[in-house]
Amino acid sequence: MSKIEFNEMLLSNADFLKPFAVTLTHDNEAAKDLFQETLYRALANKDKYNVGTNIKAWLYTIMRNIFINNYRKKAKQSTVFDNTPNDFLLNHNQGAVANAAIESINLKEVQQAIYNLPEIFRNPFLLYFDGYKYHEIADMLGEPLGTIKSRIHFARKLLKTQIERY
Repeated sequence: MSKIEFNEMLLSNADFLKPFAVTLTHDNEAAKDLFQETLYRALANKDKYNVGTNIKAWLYTIMRNIFINNYRKKAKQSTVFDNTPNDFLLNHNQGAVANAAIESINLKEVQQAIYNLPEIFRNPFLLYFDGYKYHEIADMLGEPLGTIKSRIHFARKLLKTQIERY
């Protein structure tokens, strides 16, 4: 098959791809990009097209594969962009503290609040804070699971009321 014949066959069967692209992306601009990428890949891989193969099915497969690959790339990226004109990164992962002295005061305040908890709440809370699961704490302290969950919940509530917010 000559290049001209392939191009004519491609153009005559390309219109059905546009609604399929919109169905996949649910966005007109993304659908246009997907459509163009599909036609580009079809032209770039015309040597892989076997004469007699259903051209529509071949193009559908190309488009579907491009869409799936793009979706997987976006899922792995996990970077969220703000839709403002400047495209700011939302999850920049910078946890800078403005003042180390304030941080140490806050830490001391939290430690003091935990120390001031009644022992019945303090022990399960500290074990939970150290990474133990509820059922492990219940086994260690010999208490029912619901009691441990309740005590940890009340410890959190007491800490929230005792710690002042700046």
